[in-house]
Amino acid sequence: MSKKGKTKIIPDKFGTVVRKRRHKLNISQEDFAEIVGIHRTYVSDIELGKVDISLTVASKIASAFKIPLSTLIKASENID
Repeated sequence: MSKKGKTKIIPDKFGTVVRKRRHKLNISQEDFAEIVGIHRTYVSDIELGKVDISLTVASKIASAFKIPLSTLIKASENID
């Protein structure tokens, strides 16, 4: 649930999945941003659910994790 008690929206869920996977791999936001090819502050915005990202960026993130994009999306759908 989000801070306001409502069900999380997809940017929040996707960001949570990205943050958890990045932490699991013990990669800093700065290093992850470099791997993905985006700015570090954009990684922060993604993880906080502040932005709706493009499929291109989502695909780059999945590639950085070496997983299919569908895996990230499915994981995002399973977060409440």
